[in-house]
Amino acid sequence: MVEAPDHGHETTSEAYSYLIWLEAMYGKVTQNWAPFNASWALMEKYMIPTHADQPTNSFYNASKPATYAAEHPAVSDYPSLIDGSVPVGQDPIASELKSAYGTDDIYGMHWLQDVDNVYGYGNTPGGGCEQGPSADGPSYINTYQRGSQESVFETVPQPTCDKFAFGGPNGYLDLFIKDSSYAKQWKFTDAPDADARAIQAAYWANAWAKDQGKSGDVSATVAKAGKMGDYLRYSFFDKYFKKIGDCHSPSSCPAGSGKESEHYLLSWYYAWGGANDTNAGWAWRIGDGASHFGYQNPLAAYALVNDAALAPKGATAKADWSKSLTRQLQLYKWLQSAEGAIAGGVTNSWEGSYSTPPTGLTEFFGMAYDWQPVYHDPPSNQWFGFQAWSMERVAEYYQVSGDASAKAVLDKWVAWALSQTTVDPSTGGIKIPSTLKWTGQPDANWSTATGMPPANTGLHVSVQDYTDDVGVAAAYAKTLTYYAAKSGDAAAKQAAKDLLDAIWKHTDAKGVSVQETRSDYKRLADPVYVPAGWSGKMPNGDPINSSSTFMSIRSFYKSDPDYARAWAYASGQSSTPPVFTYHRFWAQADIALAMADYGRLLG
Repeated sequence: MVEAPDHGHETTSEAYSYLIWLEAMYGKVTQNWAPFNASWALMEKYMIPTHADQPTNSFYNASKPATYAAEHPAVSDYPSLIDGSVPVGQDPIASELKSAYGTDDIYGMHWLQDVDNVYGYGNTPGGGCEQGPSADGPSYINTYQRGSQESVFETVPQPTCDKFAFGGPNGYLDLFIKDSSYAKQWKFTDAPDADARAIQAAYWANAWAKDQGKSGDVSATVAKAGKMGDYLRYSFFDKYFKKIGDCHSPSSCPAGSGKESEHYLLSWYYAWGGANDTNAGWAWRIGDGASHFGYQNPLAAYALVNDAALAPKGATAKADWSKSLTRQLQLYKWLQSAEGAIAGGVTNSWEGSYSTPPTGLTEFFGMAYDWQPVYHDPPSNQWFGFQAWSMERVAEYYQVSGDASAKAVLDKWVAWALSQTTVDPSTGGIKIPSTLKWTGQPDANWSTATGMPPANTGLHVSVQDYTDDVGVAAAYAKTLTYYAAKSGDAAAKQAAKDLLDAIWKHTDAKGVSVQETRSDYKRLADPVYVPAGWSGKMPNGDPINSSSTFMSIRSFYKSDPDYARAWAYASGQSSTPPVFTYHRFWAQADIALAMADYGRLLG
């Protein structure tokens, strides 16, 4: 399994958030909230770094959060030179978070975990720093680190805590950052959409437990979701806390003070790290200036503002999330194509280096439109799944709040999506959009704190091909269900039912699945860029050098029972792409949730 993670025995913060959501619904159905609480505890144990995993946060200096290093379009442009001369802004929330929670540590999920320690780093939760292949249990790892063109097939997996036990003389650090010297260090990366989904699930758990007279059963867990939301605000800030808007050139774009660096959108990540040495330590934190519409979650924002049980304790947290709710809805509208689909996103740092955007690009609060924010291989907004995932949250928000601005976006989106959908519930035939193509851009700049942008006439989407993916179909069905439940739209209600009936025709012994032809597995033979002269080893002894490929640094794949047929295609021995029947956890959870939501709202 090679998709965003590069091995099927990895798991993600996304998967944990789906587990929490699934157990929230289980509590709704059974009135037993122990599994919901247990799912949050499991996530907290394995995905939120303990103090031992992030031991030097006390050295963090909020007036200088991190030292600048540019991102680059090409993987071969790395390592990136670290440049202390570039001005960086101030972190305005660090002190209020410490005051609220009594710790310097960050309460957010790291995004990726090697469940069986297949790579052998042994970065085990609770303080295991490169304990090696013999370490038991899950291990924190990271992959992407080298710009927008770095596909999963071009990554070098690396440990989150690097004490130079593996890799080269400087561990893995000098593959990514060019510096005069290198220190043993730890670092974690948060995927904001996953944290927001966990908060969303906690909101529902609290609402459903309250309906049952059982608020006390979930109150302690739900309060932790509020805490997670407090720290999730790091995703609202420019990467280096520079001023939002027309931020062009690293040297001349000014450092932000106060909230000048806050765009109030859920960006692609936030990250934090520091030295291993607890005696002579240092630490850093970064946000991200690039925001994809697919990561936004107005329901989570609404919950953090309006549900006292989820109230974050940070002094300005509620105000930030309130502003974020408005800003997110404006972003959806500003990015809505003439047809109805939502285009990519915006960035405060063009190409990740504060470069000047192409002339004529329209702007959202001074941030340039980007049809493929963050990554380009494949383009980040060609997948219809982001439409279904993100609009489902808008539909939940609309169902809860009745907000007319959310309804207006949904009205147009649902009409477009239904026009591109064919379902035969009697046979299980499903034909929904898969790959999208974008032309044009939003019609005009938008920087008004109130009101909604006008409709776009020059921004267009077309559907390049279609899919019967059951996970995306389930998320899409949920969107239609919530929308129909509030609006009364008969066509949306019928389409939701038809999709669910069709999905259920694809049940098998393990769950629900359809066959997939994986022509992208041709790239299992892709070269992995390693600078000339750089030499090192993976924990299992696989050499890392300028001749490395995706598979050569992952030789453990050779023991996979499906390796031979996948490699025959990748190596050109076979012209037939391999066909797989996958059961992704998120998809199975979304199918279950879609069935339950239809049952409770429309059934």
